[in-house]
Amino acid sequence: MAIPTLTYTDAELEALLAAPESDRVERKASLDGRGPKTLRQAICAFANDLPDHRRSGVIFVGVNDAGDPTGLEINDALLLKLAHSKTDGTILPLPAMRVERRTLRGQDVAVVTVAPADSPPVRYRGRIWIRVGPRRALATAQEERILNEKRRHGDAPYDARPVRGTSLTDLDLRRFQYLYLPAAFHPEVLARNDRTLVEQLAATKMIASVENPTPTALGLLMLSPRPMQHLPGAYIQFVRYDGLDRAAFVRDNERCEGPIEEQVRCLDRAMSAHVRTSVEIGTETAEIRRSTYALDALKELARNAILHRTYERSYEPIHVAWFDDRVEVISSGGPFGAVTVENFGTPGVVGYRNPNLADAMRVLGLVQRFGAGIGLARSALRANNQTDPEFRVEATRVACTVRIRPDWLPKDRFRPKAHQGIGFQ
Repeated sequence: MAIPTLTYTDAELEALLAAPESDRVERKASLDGRGPKTLRQAICAFANDLPDHRRSGVIFVGVNDAGDPTGLEINDALLLKLAHSKTDGTILPLPAMRVERRTLRGQDVAVVTVAPADSPPVRYRGRIWIRVGPRRALATAQEERILNEKRRHGDAPYDARPVRGTSLTDLDLRRFQYLYLPAAFHPEVLARNDRTLVEQLAATKMIASVENPTPTALGLLMLSPRPMQHLPGAYIQFVRYDGLDRAAFVRDNERCEGPIEEQVRCLDRAMSAHVRTSVEIGTETAEIRRSTYALDALKELARNAILHRTYERSYEPIHVAWFDDRVEVISSGGPFGAVTVENFGTPGVVGYRNPNLADAMRVLGLVQRFGAGIGLARSALRANNQTDPEFRVEATRVACTVRIRPDWLPKDRFRPKAHQGIGFQ
């Protein structure tokens, strides 16, 4: 399904300003008080598009109830605050939206345009908000079912599509009930929940629908004890080489399998075991610690690979190769969406091949906030006196190399060699 336009002409916006608030228009004089909270509720409601307008909803900031600009200063800080409402992880799945400054009726106003979601329902802090005329409301059970029925599996991303040959017996339902649901939903929502287990699985996109309870790729990745049986490349291979290349002796290796959360924890343990830290105690009161690698940076980059790789028809796992002078993370699946070879790693440029997996990893606390992984890794590396990660981006693979902290590099052992760059071997 094509995304409705996120750009309206000035004439169209002024016509919306002149009309009463409706299930497509909301106005806010400012973001004071409960403004940020109600803004997110409105974004969620417009993304759900319960009336099925299939047209983008508009939130005007700096406009009163009569549709007149209030003279609110529309500066970069305000626009960034509005944009952050999408990426702070409270609205899942991520909505398609645009934030801009427009001059309407002779004054600047902020305009937030929200497109209907391809894969509803969209939730704010675990709750489904909808638009009922000019007001926001929480969806009833019946309205939630309508939103679930609107989902179009043929157009859905791969992680939301059913995987042939699977059934509910392939999922660990106890993991879903006692680990995922408490993390995904507000306690009040769970307390008054009267849906069946199958309905809950459908609502979280772990299965295709109530009528077709076939596990999706997301369901297998998050809940199956053995996702590799149906998604052959869905694991992580960690290898610690005692040297500079893959011809060196293998000191340690770990095959991280199972649900995504277990894979992440397994890889974290493996990487933690190979980070070395020195402690220098001098005349100062504080000790000085130096680590071979910023572990937080390695974790961010590994999670980025898990999140953005392709799981469709891919038999290649994520490779984490640890050498004496560098760590390489290689994953299948090249740039996607707005991300290209040229702009890869540019702050603010994000494309999600697996948007539902991104939601699920955010629910379980495996990622901090969307679109920030590479930036957080760069900051952690610089704080540890390391150079920025190096990326090699191809159509079907992305490789990331992190160099060891320079003062941990013994000069008598490591000498520059032509093969020390990134390689797909």
